[in-house]
Amino acid sequence: MAQASIPSSWCEIHCDRISSNLELALGLVPDGVEFCAVMKADAYGHGIGRVVPLLLEQEVGCIGVTSNAEVRAVREAGFSGRLIRLRAATPEEMAGALADHVEEQVGSVWAARQLRQIIGGGGRPAGVHLALNCDGMSRDGLEMSTKAGQQECREILETIGQNIVGICTHFPTNEPVPLGQSADRFSRQVAWVCDNSDLKRSDLLVHAGSTLTLLSGEPVETDMYRCGAILYGFLKPELGFRATMELKSRVVHLGDYPKGATVGYDCDRRLDKDCRLACISIGYAAGYGRIAHDCGAVLIRGKRAPVLGKVSMNSIVADITEIGEAQVGDEATVFGGDGPNTIGPEMAVSQFGTILPDLFSDWGLRNPRAYRR
Repeated sequence: MAQASIPSSWCEIHCDRISSNLELALGLVPDGVEFCAVMKADAYGHGIGRVVPLLLEQEVGCIGVTSNAEVRAVREAGFSGRLIRLRAATPEEMAGALADHVEEQVGSVWAARQLRQIIGGGGRPAGVHLALNCDGMSRDGLEMSTKAGQQECREILETIGQNIVGICTHFPTNEPVPLGQSADRFSRQVAWVCDNSDLKRSDLLVHAGSTLTLLSGEPVETDMYRCGAILYGFLKPELGFRATMELKSRVVHLGDYPKGATVGYDCDRRLDKDCRLACISIGYAAGYGRIAHDCGAVLIRGKRAPVLGKVSMNSIVADITEIGEAQVGDEATVFGGDGPNTIGPEMAVSQFGTILPDLFSDWGLRNPRAYRR
C-alpha cells in the first residue's frame, strides 16, 4: 500500500484570520465605494479555491486577477460576480477568457484593435477598462501627458469606446503629498476622456486605490479600492490585522559538534563553542532564500534557535544548545508562532531582504498548504 506523502515543509493557512482581515478591511472602505479582492499569485500563495468561499461569505462582489489560470480558479470556486484582469493581456489570453466574462484592461490602440477583433469574431462583448499611466508606474497604462498619448486615447475610444465600462490607474507611491497630486491628476485625465468621448462619468467605474492607498489616510476620488495585501495581514497589526500564513518544517537530525567545527558550504561559519545543532528539512528549494544565511532563526518548542551557515537546497542548520528538550520530529517554525518568541513580519522582512507579499506568494506556491479554520 502506498504511504501518504509527508511534506518536508508546509504552509499553514489560517482561514479565520483571512475572514477577520476582510471584515476589518471592509470597515475601512468609505460608504459608496466598492471593494475588489485581489487574487493574484493564487491568492498571494493562499489558494484561490479556499479563499474565494471566504469572500462569498462576506458578499464581496468583485475580484481582481491577472492570469487565465486564476480566472478559471475563481469561477470554479463558485464566484459569479465581476471579474477584472489587473494587467494587460495577450490576444490569446483575452480570447481564452471570454467565456468567463473577464473585463479586460486596455492601454494601447494595438490592444484595443486586438480585443475588437476578438469580440467581432463572435465572442460575448467584454467590459473594457481604459488603463492610464498616471504619474509613473509606466508598465501597461496609456501615457496621457503628451499630445501623442491623447491622440492614441482618441483612437482607443473610436475603436472600442462602446465597450469601456471603467477607467483605471495604479499610483506609484502612497506617500500623502505625491498621492494627493497623482489623485488630482488622475481625476483631470478621467474628465478629459469623458469630455472627448461619448462616455459619461456616472456610467463608469473609475478606480485607482490599492491596499496602501486605503491605509494612507489620504482622501482620493475612486469608485473602488483594489486590495490584496490587506487580506493577508501584511500591514497595520495595530488595527487588528494578522498574518494569515505560517511556514513550518521539522527537525530531522540532532548532533553535537565541538568548538572549531564549521557549518555549511564553504566552511562559512565556525563554531566558537561546543554546540548541539539541528538539521531542519527546509532550504532554498522551498523558499528559504540563500540571502538569509547565518542571520535568521526558527522556533523549536517555542524557543528561538539561530540559523547558522549557508542555506542548502533542502536543509538549514540551527543552534539548539539552549533547547535541551528538542527531539527529531519537532516542528520548526520559520515564520509565525504565538507568544513572545514569534518569528513575525519585521524579522522575516529583515532576514530575507524582501516584502511579505513576495515571501507569502513564494512559500505558498512552493510548499503544500494545510488549512486551519
